[in-house]
Amino acid sequence: MTYKSVKKTIDAIKKKDVSATELTQEYFNLIKKNDKDLNCFITLTEEKALQKAGDIDKDISKNNLKPLSGLPIAQKDIFCTKGVKTSCGSKMLDNFISPYDATVIEKLNEAGTIMLGKTNMDEFAMGSSNETSFYGPVKNPWDTDYVPGGSSGGSASAVAARIAPCSTGTDTGGSIRQPASLCGICGLKPTYGRVSRFGMIAFASSLDQAGLFTTDALDAAILLKEISGHDPKDSTSSNVDVPDYYDYCVNGKEMFTIGIPEEFVKDLNDDVKDTFYQSVKVLEKIGCKIKTINLQHTGLGVSAYQVVAPAECSSNLSRFDGVRFGHRSKNMSNLEELYRESRSEGFGKEVKRRILVGTYALSAGYYDAYYLKAQKVRNLIAQDFKNAFKEVDLILGPTTPDKAFKIGEKMNDPIAMYLSDVYTVSTNLAGLPAMSIPMGFKEGMPLGLQIIGNHFDEKNILKISHLFQKETDWHEKEPGE
Repeated sequence: MTYKSVKKTIDAIKKKDVSATELTQEYFNLIKKNDKDLNCFITLTEEKALQKAGDIDKDISKNNLKPLSGLPIAQKDIFCTKGVKTSCGSKMLDNFISPYDATVIEKLNEAGTIMLGKTNMDEFAMGSSNETSFYGPVKNPWDTDYVPGGSSGGSASAVAARIAPCSTGTDTGGSIRQPASLCGICGLKPTYGRVSRFGMIAFASSLDQAGLFTTDALDAAILLKEISGHDPKDSTSSNVDVPDYYDYCVNGKEMFTIGIPEEFVKDLNDDVKDTFYQSVKVLEKIGCKIKTINLQHTGLGVSAYQVVAPAECSSNLSRFDGVRFGHRSKNMSNLEELYRESRSEGFGKEVKRRILVGTYALSAGYYDAYYLKAQKVRNLIAQDFKNAFKEVDLILGPTTPDKAFKIGEKMNDPIAMYLSDVYTVSTNLAGLPAMSIPMGFKEGMPLGLQIIGNHFDEKNILKISHLFQKETDWHEKEPGE
């Protein structure tokens, strides 16, 4: 009863080949059957979902259709959802019921989607493996001994396992693209400011961006149109026209000049490099011009990111003090102990590490040496991209240095974990859009191809991804086939 894509699902509901209620119930059946092995969901919203599905079926019977009428979707548990727990994967917010919807949630609800539930994630989006969650690690559906990537691992794993047709995610340094790569699906991070951050619990405010997981590029194009646009409730939201991405994918420009940064391929292992260059040949075959470029400062991206992001996280997470909402310690006798004990009990090890690093980087005597210097490097990285886009339309590289790693493999080595994002963090520092699409396999595990565009150029990223997927079938592969 489930369909292979968002487009086919929407069309089937509109044609009344299946009712929204039947489809929603089928996805809950799949979740209950498979999620005990994957741990993708923190909260299921079956009763609310079936009630909404019934309302949508009534609307459809009256030919009252919305763009995404009846489409089931999984929501990352970082987006506030009215009347539903929003935990951010943390003990700190295990008891938090949001009184309002994030703008992304609101827009998707208005478009007719049906929320299946809230997906598991690294605590406060801090992680690259989905092992830091208070609710336990998420498993990769291709092999449950392996991580799905993070921080949006629950969203990625659910779509890869086909227990949700699509899902939302957030990307601060690669948290959509990296799990999309490791799970063999499409993951789109839009331009900073393209999608509202209102109601999305902040990790690093100048880097965070909401995005999507789907099985193919056309599905991402359909969904992106619905969540994009200016939001007066978000001061960083850009007032830029939103094109019809789907129409452009089908009918738009087909010839692109694509840049391959030397820095993205020089240290690749042979298996990933071979798979990457096979993908380059596919793009050459369809008429793209390939050009070698340099992004000389991107090698400093992880170092700059690991100062900027923790500094902003230190500031953002200061609001979780045990007073207004969230976890409140019972082991205290004065106000100072309330703060200390609530935060000690409520935050996990990785979150504490980043708060401490960020507080140190912002402290008197160290601000110039660390934070200010990191911001200067950030500017150099952004300038590298700006210069590159004078010569090329898009930039191509691997999404991750390698396939998924085993659960527990890097948990005691934070530096190795951070380097999982070596190819993704620079686009966040520059505020650029980027997407990961499946490009092949290594030892039975998926590998991702990253496509980076200029600011607000999601349409060309989606177009080239669609053209690539017309020539390949990596995106159609499913775990267990």
